[in-house]
Amino acid sequence: MSCFALYRLPHEHQYHRLVQHEDYALQLPSVAEVAQCRGFVLAPFEVSAQQPVVVIRPDEETVHEVPATADAGWGNVTALDAEGEQQRYGIDFRNFHGQLCQGTFKKIVLARCSEMEAEQEGSIEALFIKACHAYPRLFVALVSAPQCGTWLMATPEILLQGDGNEWHTMALAGTMKLSGAATDFDTPGGHTQATDIVWSEKNRFEQRFVADYIEECIEQFTPSFTVTDPYTVRAGNLVHLRTDFHFTLPHASSLGGLINALHPTPAVCGMPKADTFRFISNNESQPRHYYSGFAGVMNANGPTHLFVSLRCMRIKGRHFWLYAGGGLLPDSKEEDEWNETEAKMETMRGVF
Repeated sequence: MSCFALYRLPHEHQYHRLVQHEDYALQLPSVAEVAQCRGFVLAPFEVSAQQPVVVIRPDEETVHEVPATADAGWGNVTALDAEGEQQRYGIDFRNFHGQLCQGTFKKIVLARCSEMEAEQEGSIEALFIKACHAYPRLFVALVSAPQCGTWLMATPEILLQGDGNEWHTMALAGTMKLSGAATDFDTPGGHTQATDIVWSEKNRFEQRFVADYIEECIEQFTPSFTVTDPYTVRAGNLVHLRTDFHFTLPHASSLGGLINALHPTPAVCGMPKADTFRFISNNESQPRHYYSGFAGVMNANGPTHLFVSLRCMRIKGRHFWLYAGGGLLPDSKEEDEWNETEAKMETMRGVF
């Protein structure tokens, strides 16, 4: 199978397998054109000739129960050039943070990539199955096509979800790692409540940036929407602040414009969006490729489930490239931000 996608929606016990018979997936020059397609979409952070939007046509689509166990068979997995990786991050942090201190940006997201190598080549589908078991609350997907390579993700953030006129998106930002007694939050029999988790002003401020931007995007396309107050949600061993938006789109033709407006959200880019996007593209030391783009099922005439491509890794042979990022504000500290990306990368490290 040269073009395929496996995906499992949050809280589901079954997964979908999509297979395209032709060797090359459909390529699109812009994310807005996704709205006219049917299939599994993988979009990059920045669309280019080298990194197109890819759509895998579902020539075959089957639904399967998630198996109870999976033997991946990769052996030990070790990090490559960890010292150099942290040095590169430090250089990037000082560059990005300096722009914030000068008042150039209100917020900017800095991402990094960590390369790992396995002892032997194992089963990528087994990694997908293990991710399904480890992260029941997240959207889990394994997607592969010649134009984009092979990617595995377990992501908590909805870009756009709906069917017909009724749609849903979210603002997800702010990150804390659960520790101590709080690790039982949102688990059967757990005692920790959302009100027990105290968020810093920095995290609340960062999440408000994202929520305000998404609300402004939606207002361009419809006056009919509802907004929740921010609340705490769990994603693996992390928690985030989330605001939900439910809305109607009176004109189906506006769907492509809305996708284009939402992507990339300030949760993976920054504010002002256009300026931070250009700065990230020109200055981040490691290209993001399809990390912080979006992925999922697009159906112009049926259910659509698109998610921001967070907590993901690229797979080639015995090598893995894990990606994570975090939002920087003027009071951000390098050590804290590095530790946040380490915590986010644990999502993919946890499937080995």
